[in-house]
Amino acid sequence: MHGKIIKGIAGFYYVHTTESGTYECKAKGIFRKDKIKPLVGDNVIIDVINEEEKTGNLVEILPRKNVLVRPAVANVDQALVIFAISRPKPNFNLLDRFLIMMERQNVPSVICFNKMDIASEEEEQKLRTIYENCGCQVLFTSAAQEEGMENVRSRLRGKTTTVAGPSGVGKSSIINLLAPDVGMETGEISQKIDRGKHTTRHSQLIMLEEGTYIMDTPGFSSLYLQDLEKEELKDFFAEFKEYEPYCRFQGCAHINEPGCGVKAALEEGKISLSRYENYVELYNELKDKRRY
Repeated sequence: MHGKIIKGIAGFYYVHTTESGTYECKAKGIFRKDKIKPLVGDNVIIDVINEEEKTGNLVEILPRKNVLVRPAVANVDQALVIFAISRPKPNFNLLDRFLIMMERQNVPSVICFNKMDIASEEEEQKLRTIYENCGCQVLFTSAAQEEGMENVRSRLRGKTTTVAGPSGVGKSSIINLLAPDVGMETGEISQKIDRGKHTTRHSQLIMLEEGTYIMDTPGFSSLYLQDLEKEELKDFFAEFKEYEPYCRFQGCAHINEPGCGVKAALEEGKISLSRYENYVELYNELKDKRRY
C-alpha cells in the first residue's frame, strides 16, 4: 500500500494512505543497514500487519524530490515563513537567514506577515516592496480576525509546504485556521502511544485536502548559515543583481569597494537599507567564522 509519512516518533512512523487512513508502522531493519532514515514527507510503501489496529511495516521509501536538512523533511514544494508585523517586531535578520537557507535548498519561499489588524497600510506596503523585490511572494493575514486566510489557502493548494517561524507570531493560530481538525489527529496518536504526548519538537505533516499538505515544524529563534562562503552570499540577495553590472570591479563584494553599483543603488533608495545591513552583518559573520 502506498502512503506518506506524516509523523515520526521514537521509531514509529505514522503513514497516511488515501484509501484507508493512517497506519502506525515500524521501519524494516534494511533501512538501518543501508543508513537510510525515513523522514516526514517521504512517500513510502507499507505492508499492513493488522487492518483493525491500523499497524504495518514500512518496506520501501520511494525516490525523494528533495531533502531539507533543517528541518529534516522530504519532498517539500515550498516554505511558508510566518512573522508578525509587530508584537513581536519582526527580526528581519532572522527572516533573511531563513530565506537564504531555503534558497540554498532550492525551495521557494512565501512570506506571511501576520497581525495585519495592528499595522498601518504604510507598514504593509513597505514590507511588500522590500520582499517582493527580493523575489518572494508576500501575504498579509490576521489570524485574530481570520483575514487573508483564503490567499494563504490558494498558495498552498496542491503543494507540500513547510511552515516555519519564530515563537509568538501566530503560527499555531494560522495552522489551526487552516486545519481545524488537526488537534483530533494528534490526540488520537497520543492515545495510541504515550510517546506521542509531547510532540511539539517533532515535525508533523498535516493534510488540508487531497494532495495539499502543510508541515508544521518547531519554532526557531536563531539560524546559523553553515557551509556558505562569504563570496557566495551576494547571490542570495536577488535585488543586487540588477545593479552589479555597474560595479567597477568584477567580483565586487559590495562592502568597501569604490565604484560599487549596489551601494549607489542603496544611496538612491532602490535597495532596502535593512536588507543591505543584514547582508553586511552576514558577510562579516561568514568572514570571521572560525575554520576547523
